Amino acid sequence: MVVHNEAAGRFELKLEDELAVLEYRRSGDSIIFTHTGVPPQYEGRGYGGQLARAGLEHARDHGLKIVPLCSFIAAYIKRNPQYQDSVPEAHRDQAPSCEIRGS
Repeated sequence: MVVHNEAAGRFELKLEDELAVLEYRRSGDSIIFTHTGVPPQYEGRGYGGQLARAGLEHARDHGLKIVPLCSFIAAYIKRNPQYQDSVPEAHRDQAPSCEIRGS
């Protein structure tokens, strides 16, 4: 189950003794997703998607604009266009700067 750790600025998913995260920062009415990290031994099992879905749903539920600086989040939005309307036009085609990597 994904947990929103607002104090740390991230969504977390406990995987046995490891932690997968979706990090963000807030700026006004925007949420800027900066990094998705899944431990290497858990990659390819859908955990990054669970984090992405939780973060994007949180943004939509709270009326936040989504800024996908993380390449994983940008790719997730492209595959799930229902989130596209929450991404400001200026950020829809920008090249994201992070890659999914182990935490």
